[in-house]
Amino acid sequence: MIQGIGAAAGVAIGKAFVLPNWEWSLPDTQVNPVDLAKEFERLYEGIRTSKDEIEFIKKEFRDVVGPEESSIFDAHLAILDDPVFMSEIRGIIERQYKAAEVAVKEAIDHFVAMFDLLDDEYMKERAVDIKDVGNRLLKHLLGAPEVTLPSDTQPYILVAKELSPSQLAHLNPAYVLGIVTMMGGKTSHSSIMARALGIPLVAGLENKLPVPIQTGDMLVLDGDTGAIMIHPDEGTLKEFNTRRAIQLKKREQLELLATVEAVTKDGVCLRLACNISSVKELNVALKYGAEGVGLFRTEFLYMDRSSFPTEDEQFEVYKLVAEQVGKDSVVIRTLDIGGDKHLDYFQLPEEQNPFLGYRAIRISLDRTDMFKTQITAILRASHYGHVKLMFPMISSIEELLEAKALLNEVKSELDARGVPYDPDIQVGIMIEVPAAVMIADLLAEEVDFFSIGTNDLVQYVLAVDRMNEQIAHMYHPYHPGVLRMIRMTVEAAQRAGIDVSVCGEMASDERSLPLWLELGISVLSMSPQALLKVKHRTLNTLASEAREIAKVCLRSRTSSETEEQLNAFVKRSVTLGAGGDARGRTS
Repeated sequence: MIQGIGAAAGVAIGKAFVLPNWEWSLPDTQVNPVDLAKEFERLYEGIRTSKDEIEFIKKEFRDVVGPEESSIFDAHLAILDDPVFMSEIRGIIERQYKAAEVAVKEAIDHFVAMFDLLDDEYMKERAVDIKDVGNRLLKHLLGAPEVTLPSDTQPYILVAKELSPSQLAHLNPAYVLGIVTMMGGKTSHSSIMARALGIPLVAGLENKLPVPIQTGDMLVLDGDTGAIMIHPDEGTLKEFNTRRAIQLKKREQLELLATVEAVTKDGVCLRLACNISSVKELNVALKYGAEGVGLFRTEFLYMDRSSFPTEDEQFEVYKLVAEQVGKDSVVIRTLDIGGDKHLDYFQLPEEQNPFLGYRAIRISLDRTDMFKTQITAILRASHYGHVKLMFPMISSIEELLEAKALLNEVKSELDARGVPYDPDIQVGIMIEVPAAVMIADLLAEEVDFFSIGTNDLVQYVLAVDRMNEQIAHMYHPYHPGVLRMIRMTVEAAQRAGIDVSVCGEMASDERSLPLWLELGISVLSMSPQALLKVKHRTLNTLASEAREIAKVCLRSRTSSETEEQLNAFVKRSVTLGAGGDARGRTS
């Protein structure tokens, strides 16, 4: 047994498929100067073949997932046409008389090392693209066989050094039993996505394996504890097959709760909404009984394309979501790019610290043309359902008033055009930065609702970058400073008589339920996969008892004291089906 980090819960049993690291070790082969023309010919033939291959893959993906998702391969084609990258390769061949494959490898290493030095997650992702494209070119130059994922008829446990969110987005969760990564931890974007997809994941195994995992090795992974077993014996297989069967049975029983209201045993109602990035996610959430959309992350409409989406393109998506949700509300957050979210066609400045830089509402207020286009599309969609509009990363009254002024401009323009919209559309803000918490009473006078984005709030309150593995262990959602900030926000909203919800990772953590019950938060928005788990916990909770636990937590001096209380709350025995009433509660 090898101990890693349990990053996404669940048990997986199956054969491994190991993704290559794209790291080649080549001898420093030089060629006779008279043969340089031959090396250039080999290089250009490899480029042509690689382009043809990428175009074919792009078409295959487009047929399955549509044009927007498949456009990721346009970036790969652009690398093979990039004059700087190709000039580097040609220069090594021409000046150092090196073989084409050696020149390609050195160029890849040069650019990847250069990008990795930058404190910019987007550029690091571009380094992954260069490795991917360069590996494809090397494959043709070396005559190496194609590496493909197993057929969809053969479910597998995916093993990789690291996985980017874009890679995870293209996996079929129906055939990926589990994921093992050498790098990463609980707070990485890949781990968050794996939890949303319901795929068990164990991370952080770098330098812990006695021997490397090979494709075809039988694995057992436990995403709850972070343990993996290679070539388990019959007894271990039997034990984990039993655990997995229990988990699958529990999942089936949880799905019976989809149409049940989230009400505690003593009658306190919660509304469980969903966080979505696409219509596909909405369909899953509605299947699991989501009561509306608490956070529609619109930036994903802007990604994997070559230009900003038009007003009509956005309107059609927002309208479809509003109509599908029906009587429940849809909170649409305006564009939140910057930090770790970038657009290929919109050049952002290089920044020392992008998370404290040009991002979210700051970009929107700077690019009012783009901002007004999005607001227009959202307002038009509000005619077709219960739509609310939300601004991200507000830190001052000035920002909020400027955004509201633009909203009023758009309303006047729609009136002039004779286009219908909801003139009383509710306007809210994300509470994500400490400054917003400290002036929450002033902000509450200007909006209809608050939504607490705990992911960023925790990061900014604690000055901890959750993507930095060296300090990720300091990212504590239950830090007393974080809990006090949340309480201050809720109290300000309640004094002003406006609604307040929670839409970060803490909303989907069933341990947090006592806090929400004590603070009086009745709306939680979470990933579709977390809905039934939180609902089940709610049905099996006495609000009066949970509030007493929360009072202790809100007086705690350390994160560990709070976690001890909340972990004990979760470990209390609850049942599904047998022993419970028709709503799935314990007797």
